[in-house]
Amino acid sequence: MIPMILNIAMGCTVFLVVLLLSAVLFLRTSPESQRLQDIVASNRPDQRKLDQRQRLEESLLRLARKIRSQLGLGANAKVRERLEAAGLRDSETPDLFFAAQCLLPLAGAFAASFISRNTIFWVFTAAIACFVAPDLWLTERVKRRRRRILRSMPDAMDLLVICVDAGLGLDLALIRVGEELAFSHPEIHEELMRVTLEQRAGKPRLEAWQSLAARTGLNEFTAFVSMLTQTERFGTPISKALSRFADDIRLKRRQKAEEAAAKTKIKIIFPLVFFIFPSLFIVLLAPAMLSIADQLKGVGR
Repeated sequence: MIPMILNIAMGCTVFLVVLLLSAVLFLRTSPESQRLQDIVASNRPDQRKLDQRQRLEESLLRLARKIRSQLGLGANAKVRERLEAAGLRDSETPDLFFAAQCLLPLAGAFAASFISRNTIFWVFTAAIACFVAPDLWLTERVKRRRRRILRSMPDAMDLLVICVDAGLGLDLALIRVGEELAFSHPEIHEELMRVTLEQRAGKPRLEAWQSLAARTGLNEFTAFVSMLTQTERFGTPISKALSRFADDIRLKRRQKAEEAAAKTKIKIIFPLVFFIFPSLFIVLLAPAMLSIADQLKGVGR
């Protein structure tokens, strides 16, 4: 039974490899796409001096673009949105992520092929793990960036309230706050500067803030957009609305800190029971047990 399963797995692997190679060899770009590539291609020599790491990145980018063009695969919009949410907004980042998803499984399978026992199992396991690893890394990076932005929002809102009370408009106050937070909170600085650039490009204020809320995925920015909408619709003073919103943000952060402090009482039970208490028992009771054992030996003699 096991040899038959191994033969089926080997046959499927060979079939998939042949299918991938045939797709790369026989799938060609359309004449329209080739014409567009010829139009945008530049014949000027590249005068940049690249180090070894940059040359490796350039080679990986060329390989990823060639594979994607041969297979007719376009850029995934969801992956691009996740990369932007993680703060990776360079034009080469989607190609690098695609190259990582393509090359890491091959590298993992090649490394696992040196295992002498259960080679096929470890090859498939390593390939799957290496294929999932970039996605897990990106998800964790997005979560960490969202936590940092959420942690810096109360400071940003307090500075925004101070600037508006000082007489600045909301747009100028936004620029000032972004400049002040560039060193201490670079993540929210990037987001605020992007909102400013989008407004300068002609995008309405509410749409720019809605894009920020959708990009970060934070409920606090969604509430901020709702607050701006209500102030513009009902004519509420922006300074009072911002002050109330900043107080709410501070209150939520204080409540989350209290909640985390309350959870530590329960979380510390397991280290106490399994690690600290046994060590205390050993330190306190071991000398007494040894002395009792010596006395019992003396009595027995």
